[in-house]
Amino acid sequence: MTTSHDRVLTACAFRQPDRIPRFENFWQYPDTWQARLGDREGLTDVVIWYPDETPFPSRARPLGEEKGYVIEADAWGRITRRCPGAFFVETLQAAISQPADLDRLEFDSPHLDSRYLTGKMDPSVTHPNEAVMRQALADDKARHCVFGKTGGPYLRSTYLRGEMEFLMDIVADPPFARAIAERVGDHLIAVGVEQLRRWGLHDTGLWIYDDMAYNRGPMFSPRQFEQIFLPIYRRMVAAYKEAGAKYVFLHSDGDIRSLLEMLVAAGIDGINPLERRAHMDVLEVRKRFPRLILTGGMCNTKTLVSGTPDEIEAEARQIIELGRDGGVVIGSHSVSPEIPLENFVIYHETCEKYGSFV
Repeated sequence: MTTSHDRVLTACAFRQPDRIPRFENFWQYPDTWQARLGDREGLTDVVIWYPDETPFPSRARPLGEEKGYVIEADAWGRITRRCPGAFFVETLQAAISQPADLDRLEFDSPHLDSRYLTGKMDPSVTHPNEAVMRQALADDKARHCVFGKTGGPYLRSTYLRGEMEFLMDIVADPPFARAIAERVGDHLIAVGVEQLRRWGLHDTGLWIYDDMAYNRGPMFSPRQFEQIFLPIYRRMVAAYKEAGAKYVFLHSDGDIRSLLEMLVAAGIDGINPLERRAHMDVLEVRKRFPRLILTGGMCNTKTLVSGTPDEIEAEARQIIELGRDGGVVIGSHSVSPEIPLENFVIYHETCEKYGSFV
């Protein structure tokens, strides 16, 4: 019987897998979904494990409450405010407010054991000790194709500097922006190499998560990407592959078409999530880059939310057929509560009915 590990790696090698591999993430998984679809672990072939990559885990602590908000010092060196239970936070103060702050920053070691007691999906879940972590990892490897993860130099730099401030630096002070991104890149490289070693992910590799675009294009010009971020991407990919990673993927929301030539030249093997609303059409990208591994492709904001059964089936079958000779992992980016169960069932059943290649 073919395992998820073998299925995904066969597709990554551009050979025909037994069936189309899948990569699904769920915001939540209600009992009604469990009853209809079974264990959500059975709906994905790919699982991403990630360490605590923050630069200052030792600094994270609550600071109190103010008018119903929770005030915290977080592991990115920020002072934040959030509503209790909320996912997103408001940054009140960033770690870097002026150039001199960068020279004073001393990141916690990338080799801290506590960084690697984490796991998959939920960053709040940590394992109590290495033995428990290793058993959980072994269980996942037996059932899935497991990759590691780091962030990327753009988004993680905004955590240290502030998003608006960093975007202004890219325009007004490119050397300072690059200095921040280089410092972040050095740290992420060390964390990535360490997780490859500790978690034994050499036969799969790492994903770089770096949301650097919106639906109409990148957050900066291709020229700015080339000047500031491309050298760091080259170093990251080279370091991960030198450390033994077979594949390095990039996850970025939005329209990154204008950056793809440079990313492929930097050594990126695959991309995710290929958002259709951002014009990242799987057929167009495949035509331009015949050897780029495509993961995702299903529209999770229109087709799966409000599409007809015929539209859902047609979109899924297009991606499935593209993956018949490998190079494709179908997925919906993330499954939000906006997606009706019945629509996801149509998508799932289409993968089951038409996704077998043997």
